[in-house]
Amino acid sequence: MVGNPMAPEPIIRVTNFTARYGENIILKDISFEVSPGEVFIILGGSGCGKSTLLRHLIGLNRPFAGTIRVDGIDISSCGDNAFQDFLKNIGVLFQSSALIGAMTLGENIALPILEYTSLPQNAVDKMVRLKLHMVDLDGYENRLPSELSGGMKKRAGLARAIALNPKILFLDEPSAGLDPITSAEIDELVLHINRNMNTTIVIVTHDLDSIFRIGQRAIMLDKETRGIIAEGRPTDLKTNSSHPMVRKFFNSRPTAEPESFIPSSDHDI
Repeated sequence: MVGNPMAPEPIIRVTNFTARYGENIILKDISFEVSPGEVFIILGGSGCGKSTLLRHLIGLNRPFAGTIRVDGIDISSCGDNAFQDFLKNIGVLFQSSALIGAMTLGENIALPILEYTSLPQNAVDKMVRLKLHMVDLDGYENRLPSELSGGMKKRAGLARAIALNPKILFLDEPSAGLDPITSAEIDELVLHINRNMNTTIVIVTHDLDSIFRIGQRAIMLDKETRGIIAEGRPTDLKTNSSHPMVRKFFNSRPTAEPESFIPSSDHDI
């Protein structure tokens, strides 16, 4: 099928991707694309490979087979210089926020700025304050992570993720462990970043409310087939899919714990 010649080039293109740990194949021969500025959801049941896929998308793991191109860079085979360019253009919010406990929020947010720019300290400080303002944490630059609530930690982690104004944000279960009101506030913040910074956002989540609030398009992974069993707008998948697993997911309230982003062993996927 001939594509639309007016459509923008995908900012993420995954082609015939296979991931495995040892002899254990997690995902096999999957392909999908993400458009610039899109809010793209990766969902599925426990153990289906959502976190495995996300780790590959941000370059923590290399594919067993296939390619992953992000913003024109083939991160499945690129050299160190190209990979550093790739890292400058992405931000990651980990499920636990992954803030360094011994550092203040200001120091946490300054880390990527100091790593990838040569800005003077006063400019770094201004950027830190701006990012905290964007996530409604004005004046918290000298607070330690231990002094924050769960929702505030998520906001601080998001401020660090957008420190370099990345083209793409990868979010792992951003609403995990939050009450419904705080979860909705995080979703609104994500949408604000998407709309005002034109940031492409890729989210791993099992939160149905969040999926319907902010998801523009989604893929659903399946543990048994090790592949993608559905792709489309969340509302369409809920009402129109004929696949029993898809209908069950979208018409029920999952109670399983979300997958951990970074495994404790090769078998935690």
